[in-house]
Amino acid sequence: MLRATLPADTDTLCDLAAATKVFYDHEIETLREVLDDYHATESDHVAITILDGEAVAGFAYFAPEPMTVGTWELWWIVVDPANHGRGLGRQLMRLVEQETRTHGGRLLLIDTSSLPRYEPTRQFYLKLGYVEAARIADFYCDGDDKVIYSKRLTATLS
Repeated sequence: MLRATLPADTDTLCDLAAATKVFYDHEIETLREVLDDYHATESDHVAITILDGEAVAGFAYFAPEPMTVGTWELWWIVVDPANHGRGLGRQLMRLVEQETRTHGGRLLLIDTSSLPRYEPTRQFYLKLGYVEAARIADFYCDGDDKVIYSKRLTATLS
């Protein structure tokens, strides 16, 4: 089941992100700050949570990109490692794309790291039809490039 992310989910979502062993401690703290801000203010950002029975199994957080027309960015997608391979990530991404279209989104961008531990993540995006649109060398630190994936969600107008 998919539902809106609740303030009570924050600790669990941060724990799930940490359990993936791909995020640094400061990234987990940033996630907590993002979720706290999301729940404290009204914005056009979207946070969705996926459940496995009654248990929180993952989430996605995405938002429109300022100063663009219809470009959105996926900030976070996390699935509990115990649930990897069950299609929950695909379900989340389908909903992200659907919601982005509903809000007038035409292009979805995803940033990730080039480090080897992110290879399964990069393959996941490629399998979903995303293409590597850009790579910024040494963005996060020396030897860790920012890899940007994109997917057009609507047809181009002629």
